[in-house]
Amino acid sequence: MLSPVLVCHQLRSPENLAAIARAMANFGFKDLILSDPQTHEFRVAGRIAVKADEVMDQFQVAQSLDEALTGVVYAVGTTSRAQLKRFTPLLPEQAVARLATHAARGRVALVLGGEKRGLSDDELSRCQDVLVIPTPGPQPSMNLSHAASILLYLCSRQDAPPPAETPGATLGMIKRLEGKMQEALLAAEFLNPQAPEHVLTELSRSLVRGQLTEREAQVWLAAFEHLRRLSR
Repeated sequence: MLSPVLVCHQLRSPENLAAIARAMANFGFKDLILSDPQTHEFRVAGRIAVKADEVMDQFQVAQSLDEALTGVVYAVGTTSRAQLKRFTPLLPEQAVARLATHAARGRVALVLGGEKRGLSDDELSRCQDVLVIPTPGPQPSMNLSHAASILLYLCSRQDAPPPAETPGATLGMIKRLEGKMQEALLAAEFLNPQAPEHVLTELSRSLVRGQLTEREAQVWLAAFEHLRRLSR
């Protein structure tokens, strides 16, 4: 079974937290991270989350989405929006297949946004792909816990791949590499100093698509640090 970590960003409702924990218990998932949660009524959620004690006892809290994704090698964000910047949305089945491909390299994540506005373009840019659950009815957006249940079910039906010989570079390492790249490429006047993030995002995505290993990321980090020093 494919077992991604479920990241809920800016979740607001203890009832939704309880429903998500219960869905995780339904399908045998345990890894939950609350990124910048907008509710801390965890005891209330725990009382509602029937037979989901294991999930509620060990979920983690991260201060930001970047922190929540530090230890994963690949992340898929979710949205109900059809028009997206820099993304062609995947169907849920396609997204789960990609999660399985990258799971050979390390930990992978499904990212869901909060009830009020979902994930912004900036937050989606922290992910390598984006999925949309088709909803042909008059209500285009799904309840957070309902969307989580559908995706968890699909993951439970997906076989986990055998681990790769070498671990993949985590998104935390890619984020560090982005910082080194920005310093070196700004000094070389390659990037627009007013908006360097657009090119940097594309560069970092290409490294993830290339399934960069941890060792390769270390070499890239050393190379850009050397360039940064030479440019001083």
